[in-house]
Amino acid sequence: MNIGKAAEASGVSAKMIRYYESIGLLAKAVRRENGYRDYDERDVHDLRFIKRARTLGFSVEATGELLALWRDKSRASADVKAFAMRHVSDLETKISELQAMTRTLRHLASHCHGDARPECPILDDLATPGAGETEQDAQVNGVRARKPRVAGAQIRSARRPATA
Repeated sequence: MNIGKAAEASGVSAKMIRYYESIGLLAKAVRRENGYRDYDERDVHDLRFIKRARTLGFSVEATGELLALWRDKSRASADVKAFAMRHVSDLETKISELQAMTRTLRHLASHCHGDARPECPILDDLATPGAGETEQDAQVNGVRARKPRVAGAQIRSARRPATA
């Protein structure tokens, strides 16, 4: 089948199919006499696998590793499970970081008057070097941690990243 049909059957755009081929994630398609790519059901199955892995947040590199595990019939399921659980841990870390960012922005927004005045703690925070760093981060970066004040209220606690 041509690239358009493979894209339709797999749910992966033709552009992404070409990209996956160019980086070696997908095997180069057989070429017809007219130079068009020709895909078979195995290619479509691989594309569906890639799409699902990417939908679950695996990087392109990790998706390649998963493909290798999938194709290795002598693999240990423990290896696959460990790989997936590392990804779960990474996702949980990202979730925690996003939640901390959300809390910080909510806190800063709650101290912004939201009126015609030019003062804005959100912009002040973004413009301040070292803002949002914990004291440990500041020591690592060689910057003295500061204790900012916004509208009389300290917001230092809102800047601390969530701990697991």
